[in-house]
Amino acid sequence: MSTFPHDQFADALAANDEYIKSFKYSDLTGTAQKGLAIVTCMDSRINPLSVIGMRSGDAKILRNAGARVTDDVLRTLVLATYLLGVKRILIMPHTNCRMAQVDEAEIHREIDTKYGIDTSELEFKTVANQQAALIEDVQMVRNYRLLNTGVFVGGAIYDVATGKITPVDC
Repeated sequence: MSTFPHDQFADALAANDEYIKSFKYSDLTGTAQKGLAIVTCMDSRINPLSVIGMRSGDAKILRNAGARVTDDVLRTLVLATYLLGVKRILIMPHTNCRMAQVDEAEIHREIDTKYGIDTSELEFKTVANQQAALIEDVQMVRNYRLLNTGVFVGGAIYDVATGKITPVDC
């Protein structure tokens, strides 16, 4: 077993020391207080709670490359809709997303060329048409047989240049 790499995380640990001095979330539960789950991209330009005027404890946030619905997202949404108070799901990819600018082969080739690693066993779920992929993902969630009943599912695209979310009919 390796030791924790303290030097490489010194900034994060120091920031946490400051954070705990004014920590105010002890009373929160694991339930989404506003009944919302957001599936969005891991892009660091997105602050999902701020985008929709919420705060810690209000919503469940699921993030991955491209904001795609995967088996793990479906698994998590099932738990969220039965056990964690989620009644609404917003799938929210964003503009200027790397996963919508290249295809699978190009991503694999770039990693192999730059780092000598063959990633062909992975599916990165790149998209040629972001809106079409969003519609497909929303429909997949809406039709998922294990999702709790009465859950509303919508899709919107977040604009990283303006902060605006634009609903998409799905």
